[in-house]
Amino acid sequence: MELNSRVPAGPLEKKWDRHRFEMKLVNPANKRKYTIIMVGSGLGGGAAAATMGELGYNVKCFCFQDSPRRAHSIAAQGGINAAKNYQNDGDSIYRLFYDTVKGGDFRSREANVYRLAEISVNIIDQCVAQGVPFAREYGGLLANRSFGGAQVSRTFYARGQTGQQLLLGAYQALERQVAAGTVTMYPRTEMLDVVIIDGKARGIVTRDLVTGKIESHVADAVVLGTGGYANVFYLSTNAKGSNATAIWRAYKRGAAFANPCYTQIHPTCIPVSGEYQSKLTLMSESLRNDGRVWVPKAKGDKRAPGAIPEDERDYYLARKYPSFGNLAPRDIASRGAKEVCDEGRGVGPSGLGVYLDFADAIKRLGEGVIRERYGNLFEMYQRITDEDPYKVPMRIYPAAHYTMGGLWVDYNLMSTIAGLHVIGEANFSDHGANRLGASALMQGLADGYFVIPNTISDYLASAKPAKVDTSHQAFKDAEAQVAERTRQFLSIDGKRTVDSFHRELGKIMWEYCGMARNEAGLRKALELIPQLREEFWRDVNVPGSDVELNQALEKAGRVADFFELAELMCKDALHRRESCGGHFREESQTPDGEALRDDEHFAYVAAWEYAGDAKEPILNKEPLVFENVKLSQRSYK
Repeated sequence: MELNSRVPAGPLEKKWDRHRFEMKLVNPANKRKYTIIMVGSGLGGGAAAATMGELGYNVKCFCFQDSPRRAHSIAAQGGINAAKNYQNDGDSIYRLFYDTVKGGDFRSREANVYRLAEISVNIIDQCVAQGVPFAREYGGLLANRSFGGAQVSRTFYARGQTGQQLLLGAYQALERQVAAGTVTMYPRTEMLDVVIIDGKARGIVTRDLVTGKIESHVADAVVLGTGGYANVFYLSTNAKGSNATAIWRAYKRGAAFANPCYTQIHPTCIPVSGEYQSKLTLMSESLRNDGRVWVPKAKGDKRAPGAIPEDERDYYLARKYPSFGNLAPRDIASRGAKEVCDEGRGVGPSGLGVYLDFADAIKRLGEGVIRERYGNLFEMYQRITDEDPYKVPMRIYPAAHYTMGGLWVDYNLMSTIAGLHVIGEANFSDHGANRLGASALMQGLADGYFVIPNTISDYLASAKPAKVDTSHQAFKDAEAQVAERTRQFLSIDGKRTVDSFHRELGKIMWEYCGMARNEAGLRKALELIPQLREEFWRDVNVPGSDVELNQALEKAGRVADFFELAELMCKDALHRRESCGGHFREESQTPDGEALRDDEHFAYVAAWEYAGDAKEPILNKEPLVFENVKLSQRSYK
């Protein structure tokens, strides 16, 4: 497999402009002759579908929700980064680029990250023009707040609802194109395969989630914007419907899967409260601006937080990382919480929790200011825990959240399958081994509004796809395979529910491929996962039929994919014998317990190639070259 990143030559700050000039264009009159399939309608997919529709392409946009407004992007709370330097505190495009490369522990492609930082300044203008109600200062200027991994204030926000407000902006732009006839929406529809003809992606096979009808859709190019795969852990901050089926189907058709072991554990989540909990609830990282993280100094101290004097509290992030304190990056903050809990100093009924305390901020600023900044988050916390965070500290603990791995893409966001483009969290390109807070929204909108509308024209003008339709044998074969897989699920008639298998898989992944990994644990996981997968195909029970709404059938397909993906994640984590970002190998750490990279042997993107169901995947490597940022031990002290 050839991994040609297609990074343009020239100085870093001129690469994107030069590349846009050198790319081939499709003239406006010809755009209407091309059809593009957009799978996913979140921030990346919605923005891309709207923009490509505005340009004149015929766009088919698919989502499994009943409306694009229900995409998981609405769950992003804290904000979106942009290098506007409105606070005049030393921010710049280069500083955002540097913070992102450093935050990703030097495991991302420089050119892609710089383009992201460069485009960030345009995203805010685009969203303001769409009416997104960003918070403003008293004088009317847009407000900013701090986020982890940065020492400047560059995060734009709309209370704790930033994702929802940004999605509404993209959704309105999308609906405008639906009304104009350039975009056709297919809600309640799930992609179950991608169709390859003559080496090019030419369409998809879908299932109508209401009627069960299996259909093919043809296009000149396919774009996937289907989010990440953190639900492989079962308990995560993702919506229950978030899944990896689209990118996994593409992987099995020939798209390389890059860095699958790079998963992010978010430090600020409401702790697990019961065995049969179905998901976890995120508390925005923005809360770490004003909340102080601490645990008792003494092991087993079960006193109420208000009864523990100041000198008997350990503000461990501020103690260990004085330069960044509570705003240490997510991977470091998460491991810090795990460490103190493992020592027996965790709080709450389970001992798996730390305090996020707003008493000092309320005393300094007043409850009204805190209510204005975080009111909806505090209300959410109180409804779930029945504790008032204005009066007692929040209890938080790390949880599976975001995935930095994804399908490998080149500078044009095209996978190793010609014509198959991948945007947002579904690709691997911008965050390396750890994503900084407020950068997911930035990447999704950058890819959707500004990158893919430019680069897809270069593909269409260069490849000039031949005309095909759904009568082609490749579509018929793919439909038959989808139907047969559906028949398999319904014919097993076992004794265990799909959720019971998913829950057990999640426990294996959290235990052996979660916040900390080691060789023995990963090898254990690679024994347990195939055994559980074999039992799944022998004993799962999927009631109902395939000609109606059947959520058990939907889940079965997704969990079957999670089994295979989980195995690849563990293989990737086992082969990468270094610690970097969210991938912490216990065998590879500094004397003071920090992640220890091995740049000599692992400064590359691990791009895995599917070789067949019974065969080991093939590891391909894209070397990472750092010409503008000096490789160094990451420090936030």
